[in-house]
Amino acid sequence: MPSTVDYFFAPHSPWTYLGHARFMAMADAAGATVRLKPMDLAQVFPVSGGLPLAKRAPQRQAYRLVELARFAKHLQLPLNLQPRFFPVDGNEAARLILAVEGADGTLAALQLAGRVMAAVWADERDIADAEVLADLLLALGLPASRLDAARTPPVQERYQGFTQEAIDTSVFGAPTYVVDGEMFWGQDRLDFVERALAR
Repeated sequence: MPSTVDYFFAPHSPWTYLGHARFMAMADAAGATVRLKPMDLAQVFPVSGGLPLAKRAPQRQAYRLVELARFAKHLQLPLNLQPRFFPVDGNEAARLILAVEGADGTLAALQLAGRVMAAVWADERDIADAEVLADLLLALGLPASRLDAARTPPVQERYQGFTQEAIDTSVFGAPTYVVDGEMFWGQDRLDFVERALAR
């Protein structure tokens, strides 16, 4: 029986960006059902011991850049280590991904999520800007009206619900993949995710 994966992520996370395409390919190859669960890290971090980037110790911030460069080179993905628009509020983009999923399906939402992440880390665009998000929708052949849907109470409630679910599930960072109840944190754990999907 194919697996189910709860995909907890933040659309402005560089680590989610680095793992997104590989995860999509793995899930597709395994015939797995992916349940997108964008979350607000600003709510997750305070209850899980995490810190926003600016508040981390200098040595941790420096090593983060080393690891980002290392993985980007290994995966052959374009990545600006210090993009023009980062830190950035990812909430609007997260809600938009949920609105697209509701109207256009999970695959369209996953594709949009990938475009949003690349917009931050490869293209240095501001994903808090509605015009940028409208351009990303257009590139996928989706209507800009999805932005209006993203601002409705039901979508906000879903987003808040997934954030609370992340907290209740002991998720503490992005991306986190929960395969049939087993948690894997970080895109550097995707080899283990692939093995879990193959079981």
